[in-house]
Amino acid sequence: MSKFLKAIGHTATAVTLLCVAGVASAQSTAYPHVGRNATPKEVAAWDIDVRPDFKGLPAGSGSVEKGQDVWEAKCAQCHGVFGESNEVFSPLVGGTTAEDVKTGHVANLMRPDFPGRTTMMKVATVSTLWDYIYRAMPWTSPKSLKPDEVYAVTAYLLNLAYVVPDNFTLSNTNIADVQQRMPNRNGMTTQHALWPGQEFRGATKPDTANVACMKDCIPEAKVASMLPDYARNAHGNLADQNRSIGQQKGADTSRPESKAMTSASSPAASNSAVKPAAKVADPALALLQKNNCLACHAHDRKVVGPSLNDIAKKHSGKVDYLTAKIKSGGSGVWGSIPMPAQSAPDGDIKTIANWLAAGAAK
Repeated sequence: MSKFLKAIGHTATAVTLLCVAGVASAQSTAYPHVGRNATPKEVAAWDIDVRPDFKGLPAGSGSVEKGQDVWEAKCAQCHGVFGESNEVFSPLVGGTTAEDVKTGHVANLMRPDFPGRTTMMKVATVSTLWDYIYRAMPWTSPKSLKPDEVYAVTAYLLNLAYVVPDNFTLSNTNIADVQQRMPNRNGMTTQHALWPGQEFRGATKPDTANVACMKDCIPEAKVASMLPDYARNAHGNLADQNRSIGQQKGADTSRPESKAMTSASSPAASNSAVKPAAKVADPALALLQKNNCLACHAHDRKVVGPSLNDIAKKHSGKVDYLTAKIKSGGSGVWGSIPMPAQSAPDGDIKTIANWLAAGAAK
């Protein structure tokens, strides 16, 4: 064997040993052969929570003016232009006063005749707003907002609640000052000894002391849940997303509830049995589901936006119009709540537009 071939052989052996060593080191030590320990980079990607003392808050800033632009583009479709919507979610803004900003107690929370409880009435810490928006919003694309956008959107919400002025810019350096103006900042206590650590500990004994009675227990709890028809398949068929072993198989959300329960109750039911038969419109329906269109549109009834049937009747044959409308979004055609621009591939949008223009057959 030539020296060249021997060198290649030694190099290949060394690389193989390094790969094996890397796999071995990544294996979980607590559960051998099951998963692996998360890497520091993976942990950092999930470790994004922000505490009431602002630990974990990234550097950045955003103005009220910028926040309004981001809000109208990515938030208003669910929460209303001024945070007033109660069609999809409860109103975020309203019920707070200038006096509440001074006292830190929302007076309307004590009124039994007040019509509702908005987010700005209840939330005590501005970090809660920032943290939740950063982790969970927008509804259709969580974690897509950059820190500066989150600062801006939070500033806009605070401005709607008269906590900060129109020309205000929220940042990591002044957010603690804003906390001192939160309308319900004195409506929450940390003096309950329920949190670990010493940072927020005031009391030495928790304010609850529940003891299990262990009497009169029912032999078996019957727990049931349901989804409204228009939302059953919003995130795919749950039966296909569960393990094939164990007791929890998942509901067949590709079918109406009555048919799904009949199928699931059959002893012969299996993952292969619950898959629906192919339909002519399956490609378009699958794309509507994939691109979260069904979160706001049902086939035969108004949800947030008009029904797909109504759109098909109004714009029969208008493929180009529907394609452009889906891509650009907008408001005013069916109501005041705007539809966000759709970022799906052009081919997907064209398929949906063709399907709507042809009558939206199910």
